[in-house]
Amino acid sequence: MSDVTRLAQVFADAHASNELIVLPTVWDTWSAKMASDAGFKGLTVGSHPVADAIGSSDGENMDFQDYLAVVKRIVDSVDLPVSADVESGYGLEPAELIQRLLEVGAVGANIEDVVHSEGKRVRERQEHADYIAAARQAADEAGVAFVINGRTDAVKLGTDVFSDPLAEAAERIKLMEQAGARSVYPVGLSTADQVRQLAEAVSVPLNVTADPVKGHGAGDLPALSSLGVRRVSFGPLWQKWLAGVSADALAKWVR
Repeated sequence: MSDVTRLAQVFADAHASNELIVLPTVWDTWSAKMASDAGFKGLTVGSHPVADAIGSSDGENMDFQDYLAVVKRIVDSVDLPVSADVESGYGLEPAELIQRLLEVGAVGANIEDVVHSEGKRVRERQEHADYIAAARQAADEAGVAFVINGRTDAVKLGTDVFSDPLAEAAERIKLMEQAGARSVYPVGLSTADQVRQLAEAVSVPLNVTADPVKGHGAGDLPALSSLGVRRVSFGPLWQKWLAGVSADALAKWVR
């Protein structure tokens, strides 16, 4: 646990530093080592790219123990803080979720508000905040400065679910910050105005998903920084780009 404690504090300090951090989203030891060798200071493990890599599918369809085994191999392959995407928690109580993540060496987690195992039910605002608060309490009781990245899909779900998705996302990230999230992740932001509004709604880092080649709809890394973004991850986009490049190259060898 001592190494977990050390790396968690490093990760928490990075989030509190007011500097923008880029956390490549990896899916195996190969991608983790590549990102580490490139000089990044931390990694995220994405449920979507891991599911694709092991022949499963996203949406909590993996066996959680299988997923944790991948996370552990990644953690063991690098000396960097590693955060794992756990979707809505795979049906686990927050304390058990945190315990199992700490056991494999993860020092952070994305926790989202869409419960895939319940027909993609969207947690109520306070319900999701309460889940995060319980996870925060469990980590604190373990003595680990665990970084919870509170995710909401309000913008992504759009007006089919919420009358004002951006306002809904703002209220949700505020509650998640109050509950103990050390960063917040309103997925689906595509414009500079959206990013600016939500970055201003909280004091913890705002996470956006960027394409490692194309960047983000709100601009490149300096532009995102100027808008108040303090955390960037890739989601499944790095893996998808590699897949496209590989497909084009391999096609030339098919007879």
